[in-house]
Amino acid sequence: MARDEAMDDLLTLAARGLDLADQIVAASRQAVAALLLADGRIDAAALTRHQLAAHGFAWQATYAAALRQMLLWAQRLAARDSFGPAEAAMLRLGFAEYLAQLCGGIPMSQSEMVRPGDCGLAPAAVQAFLASPVLAALSDPAALDASRTALVAALAAGNCGDPGIEDETIAAIRAEFLRYAGAEIAPHAQDWHRRDALIPLDVVGQLAEMGVFGMTVPEADGGLGLGKIAMCVVSEALSGGYIGVGSLGTRAEIAAELIGRAGTTEQRARFLPAIASGAILPTAVFTEPNTGSDLGSLRTRAVREGDTYRVYGAKTWITHGSRSDLMTLLVRTDPASSDYRGLSMLLAEKPRGTEADPFPTPGMRGTEITVLGYRGMKEYEIAFEDFRVPAANLLGGVEGQGFKQLMETFESARIQTGARALGVAQNALELALSYARDRIQFGQAIIGFPRVANKLAMMATETMMARQLTYFAAYQKDAGRRCDIEAGMAKLLAARVAFANADAGLQIHGGNGYAVEYPISRVLCDARILSIFEGAAEIQAQVIARGLLGRIN
Repeated sequence: MARDEAMDDLLTLAARGLDLADQIVAASRQAVAALLLADGRIDAAALTRHQLAAHGFAWQATYAAALRQMLLWAQRLAARDSFGPAEAAMLRLGFAEYLAQLCGGIPMSQSEMVRPGDCGLAPAAVQAFLASPVLAALSDPAALDASRTALVAALAAGNCGDPGIEDETIAAIRAEFLRYAGAEIAPHAQDWHRRDALIPLDVVGQLAEMGVFGMTVPEADGGLGLGKIAMCVVSEALSGGYIGVGSLGTRAEIAAELIGRAGTTEQRARFLPAIASGAILPTAVFTEPNTGSDLGSLRTRAVREGDTYRVYGAKTWITHGSRSDLMTLLVRTDPASSDYRGLSMLLAEKPRGTEADPFPTPGMRGTEITVLGYRGMKEYEIAFEDFRVPAANLLGGVEGQGFKQLMETFESARIQTGARALGVAQNALELALSYARDRIQFGQAIIGFPRVANKLAMMATETMMARQLTYFAAYQKDAGRRCDIEAGMAKLLAARVAFANADAGLQIHGGNGYAVEYPISRVLCDARILSIFEGAAEIQAQVIARGLLGRIN
């Protein structure tokens, strides 16, 4: 059979596989809806009681979405004659594995498997899916073995697959930042991590000069106005060098989006150009010691007296809290409220701290939280005791809008986290690949052993699947479409892939991977946080399930 015919046959087979995935998700949707819906609405008590079913359905839908984007990616590559052996191998391996898991069981975490029966599917329906000819064809052992061999050969030659970016500007931005991260960030990342050092200010300055902090800020407000897909590829590239550097831009992006969406004309003029240029480094101050994901119950209060708010309370997990200049500070301005309706967002300015005096601001003190990974900006607990903010810095000028303003940034934040996870996943793959090529055991490079090669093949495949899903969410956002579900799916899957890749990469390193001198040990620590911040994996699954079930009606 000619090569192009074989590729066409694979694309056709994958399309049939997507149909099967959609059938499984549709059946689960019906079964889960029967458990959770009452009078056409989700019953909160039932959702809690049947959380495994609901979250399992969310994971199934995420898998189907990833397969859909993977097929569209392959079809686009084929249309421009860029669908080569590496990409074909990823398509087959991804479809075979994810369909098998859809039919048999999906690992939601290291200790939790969700199977079709957990989502209410009858045994006969599950058996029918397992017996599908398309699943058998995609999972043919000889074809899978050939795909793994082809993909690992491509990886060994430095080909990790075409990401499928068609926009020349976005492709050029991605290439530029990959070069920068490889030359200026990656060589220093392990030292910064081991010393638990702040990212040097000259690096921050370089990022500012390259436009990182103004990537998505409109040109009229002093930024580049490039959109979420640009920020996505930049965050991915920088996080592939060091997640701390890749995360610097996220603080600016979210603060700028908050101010750009909700700020007054004066607030936009005052803050956006300075954020875009890097003159102001912002930080997000939302989480409290006893709230976690339940932001609606936070207790830090701001009492207005004339033209000033006086802030009292405690915040935690404040990233870059000392060296920032501006806090987007979520507070309770209505003392009679006990939910999200009494919250407001303050644009709280402060002097930039130093290592010798991290919090020189009156009414504010902080304590560093020592962390395993995700270093470079440092984490803090911050206490406010009569900390003062001008009333003119109330975001939007109206109290009670803080939670709504924050929620409007969640899509961007989760796309960003998906992008950072991609960078971590790619870094783990590249470190493992380099080690496997160089490490000699029993007279040969360990990349030649099937268990090592198979790990690398799946690492590359899942990274590409998560990449296509994340890019899709970014494109949806840039097109002005609602993408809360898609962003949640991207974050959910990419975070799991990043940690799986880091774990597999350390396994490939063997005992050496457990030594702090090897970068893979850092990448494992960095990867672990990704399924927790910006909404824990369990929260993401909850959001996805609610959103999808809500679309039924």
